[in-house]
Amino acid sequence: MTAGMPDPAPGYCYRHPDRPSYVLCQRCGRTICPECQTPAAVGVICPDDMRAQRQEMRSQRPPLTRRVSRLSRSGAPVVTYSLMAITVLIWLLQLVPGFGVGVTRSLAFNPLYLLPAEGFFEPWRALTAAFVHSPSNVLHVLFNMFSLYIFGRILEPMLGPWRFLALYVLSGIGGSIAVLLLAGGSVVGASGAIFGLMGALFVFGRQLGGNVRSLLIIIVLNVASGFFLPNISWQAHLGGLAVGALVAAVLVQTRAERKRGQQIASLVGLGVILIGLGTALAPVLLT
Repeated sequence: MTAGMPDPAPGYCYRHPDRPSYVLCQRCGRTICPECQTPAAVGVICPDDMRAQRQEMRSQRPPLTRRVSRLSRSGAPVVTYSLMAITVLIWLLQLVPGFGVGVTRSLAFNPLYLLPAEGFFEPWRALTAAFVHSPSNVLHVLFNMFSLYIFGRILEPMLGPWRFLALYVLSGIGGSIAVLLLAGGSVVGASGAIFGLMGALFVFGRQLGGNVRSLLIIIVLNVASGFFLPNISWQAHLGGLAVGALVAAVLVQTRAERKRGQQIASLVGLGVILIGLGTALAPVLLT
């Protein structure tokens, strides 16, 4: 009963005592007029019970992390779709006049950003470069996202969301560090991370005894294309490929549950080594 309202006469809406009705709420049994009726699975319910039902449903809803975990267990490649969504969103921001140029400049990678002494030491760009693409080349982002979709749907259910994310992140960083080591220039794009996925899939395929000849041909053709097509960073391709294969080897060697701590430490250590190697060698190679 709504506070402050008199008891309605029988046959009248409890919220509108001047409106006759013969329809009862299926939950509380009170009379409700057409304005106060909300269709339910069986019959109708009143506004108060509808409000209580919604609050009950919200209280029983699992937290976001549990829902993501449930989606992951169901086989949905949550991380793959999230990486695709973030990358496409950033690419759309790059297209905004007067704003997109700043987005590209803020996230692109150049080996000079690994020089601490120059005053613009920004090592995180080794990763953020994987999320920006050439704004004038729609095929660049479409091809990379299509490749991420294909390989992500294979690898993420196999590895789980967090291992897959570690593989993608470390491969992207590895591609950027290779640009430094192999005398490349400024780079953008997820190609290094994508090549890391291909390298990992090759290692897993060999480990499982599968036929990886077709994948090897794809890898060779894509690596070779980087030497002949313009504006392609073959350095990032090679770096991502090597690091992706290395991450896969670590995952294979530490796949036992008792080695979980060793696996985490190895992956974190690899990331620290990559950034440390780039920071240590940048002053030598660039000055």
